[in-house]
Amino acid sequence: MTDVAIASDHLNYRVAGVCVHEDYVLLHCEAKDEFWVMPGGRPHLYESSRDALIWEMDEEIATCVAILRLLWVVENFYTHAGARFHEVSFYYQMSLPENSLYRDVGEDFTGQEGDVTLFFYWFRIDEIGGVRLRPTFLRTAFSALPDYPVHVIHVDEPDQPGV
Repeated sequence: MTDVAIASDHLNYRVAGVCVHEDYVLLHCEAKDEFWVMPGGRPHLYESSRDALIWEMDEEIATCVAILRLLWVVENFYTHAGARFHEVSFYYQMSLPENSLYRDVGEDFTGQEGDVTLFFYWFRIDEIGGVRLRPTFLRTAFSALPDYPVHVIHVDEPDQPGV
């Protein structure tokens, strides 16, 4: 347990896309954040996680992704901005269309979700260990994607600079 004053508790349901291309993985962040996450978002009530990921990627970068398979079902426990979260997430392997402008792994680009600008960047998988990535278990997970869905229970430490 931590000495940080906890403002509230939250249950969060999220879907995320794992896009690996030419030994790179696609991550995104908001300008206000000091960490990177997998692209995705929150499904609406009665929307499947797969459909939500397709819709989120269309909304954020106007691209129709292909959902390949479920990789992880993750229960992540973390503290952010003084609030505790229990997040349940579905992580799907996805791919961008062959003709996508965003497949150039050397280029960063921006996307939009409502009035929020999202920054996307391709990170080399062999350098991801040094990236401030949430949840932190992902820092070692991309080198060998599972052959079948894996249930992960993970606890991220409270916000710390550089972690």
